[in-house]
Amino acid sequence: MQFINPLKTRYPIVIRITALMGILLITLNFLLYPRFVNTVDFEDVEQVIIENIDIPQTQQIDNTPPPARPSIPVPSDDEDIADDLTLDELDFDDFSNLDAPPPPPSGPKVVFIPYDDPPVAMTPIRPKYPEIAQEAGIEGVVVVQAFIDEKGRVKETLILKGVPNTGLDEAAMDAIRNTRFRPAKQRERSVGVWISIPVNFRLK
Repeated sequence: MQFINPLKTRYPIVIRITALMGILLITLNFLLYPRFVNTVDFEDVEQVIIENIDIPQTQQIDNTPPPARPSIPVPSDDEDIADDLTLDELDFDDFSNLDAPPPPPSGPKVVFIPYDDPPVAMTPIRPKYPEIAQEAGIEGVVVVQAFIDEKGRVKETLILKGVPNTGLDEAAMDAIRNTRFRPAKQRERSVGVWISIPVNFRLK
């Protein structure tokens, strides 16, 4: 006769009873111990209404008095003249009667004239060395601006670069004035032009 284990036959029943008891315990836990719900009571907050009020612009008036004009001290030996004089008390009409200073002397007006062939000196330019410059051992280069007319004559001269207060400037201009030139040519025609002529002063 085969032996049958009673526990093995009752195993499915035990499993079912255990599951039902677990479900029952969980249900009783929810029923007996209710969950706490965090509730927050909000008190009624009074609503504050901010009203915008338009403020009219006001114009600020500056009542500050203007600053006083500074006085100009005018030295004078006359005791009758007040010590403090303002610009309002000065009479500027008196200055209109004063004579205006003479205009500066006007030199020769240099006008550039185009040319094809420049003027050429027909003889070497030999300036006379001033004695005062020789004794002082002064040397230098004087650049003279000269106007040579259509006939080759030197009409005007002026110093572009010189050695003042030595007599070299005057000696250079005198030497150029005494030199005859072949006039400049413009399309085979003689024209008067301005040229720059350097004059060297060297002691031997």
